[in-house]
Amino acid sequence: MASNLDFSLALSLLFAAAVLLQWLLRVWLISRQVRHVAQHRAAVPAAFAHRLSLAAHQKAADYTLAKAKVSLIDITLSAAVLLCWTLLGGLNWLNSWLLEFINPGLWQQLALLACFAVISSLIELPLSLYQTFKLEQRFGFNQMTLGLWLGDLLKSTLVGATIGLPLAALILWLMGSTGPLWWLWAWGAWTAFNLLLMWIFPSFIAPLFNKFEPLADEGLKARVTRLMERCGFAAKGLFVMDGSRRSAHANAYFTGFGNSKRVVFFDTLLKQLSPDEVEAVLAHELGHFKHKHITKRMVLMFGASLLGFGLLGWLSQQPWFYSGLGVNIMQSKYLGVPAENNALALLLFLLAVPVFSFFITPLMSAQSRRDEFEADAYAMQQADGAQLASALLKLYEDNASTLTPDPWYVSFYYSHPPAVDRLARMPTPAGSL
Repeated sequence: MASNLDFSLALSLLFAAAVLLQWLLRVWLISRQVRHVAQHRAAVPAAFAHRLSLAAHQKAADYTLAKAKVSLIDITLSAAVLLCWTLLGGLNWLNSWLLEFINPGLWQQLALLACFAVISSLIELPLSLYQTFKLEQRFGFNQMTLGLWLGDLLKSTLVGATIGLPLAALILWLMGSTGPLWWLWAWGAWTAFNLLLMWIFPSFIAPLFNKFEPLADEGLKARVTRLMERCGFAAKGLFVMDGSRRSAHANAYFTGFGNSKRVVFFDTLLKQLSPDEVEAVLAHELGHFKHKHITKRMVLMFGASLLGFGLLGWLSQQPWFYSGLGVNIMQSKYLGVPAENNALALLLFLLAVPVFSFFITPLMSAQSRRDEFEADAYAMQQADGAQLASALLKLYEDNASTLTPDPWYVSFYYSHPPAVDRLARMPTPAGSL
């Protein structure tokens, strides 16, 4: 019969191999994307030659290539940090160090989670600054000042701590106090928390970061209201968000849950698109509602989380789970049994699962692209398909989205179909070809 040592060694080797394979696959995909986009940089694709200038096409290519270089740094740094936290003993050291100052128990576990979050954020900070103030600035998208960026960082940290620490305390308490089926109670608490968050986010959290004003254009408001009535969608209000304070990118979205649902337009979107195009874009979003894409994703997320909590409930009781990921739960007199290591179990699980779940990304991306096609088809039933195509062309151009992505990269990562595939199913916008 295999011993804990055998299982521990097997897990260490499997985890290291998965991290390496994930990194190699990501590098290969990015390399393909870089090569494919660079090869097609010199000429606008024939389908867009009469609509898009060569300068805009090359800007999109250069933006894509610049982001790819940053992604290479990001994935390499992330893999190295992950190995440091796990197999190289970083999490084990942090836990032992905290035990020198805080007695074992709930407060020490919360301190471990908080310190882990702070250290991880500090490691990611330089790259985040570079992306905002160098990369986005270089291509004319960044509108943020350093003061606004720091303000957002402070507010997001405070909001995260205010919401996250009580939830973490509840989960840890349930792990230690409700017996073998703690994971079922924890899943119920986590699910309830997410539903509550969706309900309170539009009214209490989002306004901390952006201003939301009622849509003032009466003509557009009437048009949008009629569209929603045709689609059977009720919203609490139509709002315009000051997205231009931070970025030149444009978007529109639904937010909220139950009677707190609202429609939000970026101010940049309203500046870039005509009323007909805005209506078509909103009809696409309503297509997601009509086909219950959001509900289906929520059910999938809650179902996957139930399996995850169940798996964590079993793994947290296996000594080899800790030692296989670089944590020696027996090295301290304070850590005599796994039941005292709930925060360690939680962190190790959260670090390990994305490594393995990464390999099903193509399946999730493919489903998302199918949903987008369904939403496009619905939008063309409820609004002018040519206006939707025109709006998409403008958004691709204004957001510097490449029109020539690598097919393998698309298959793995793209949640939305490439422009060529989407527009091939739509009427030709007037004057575009």
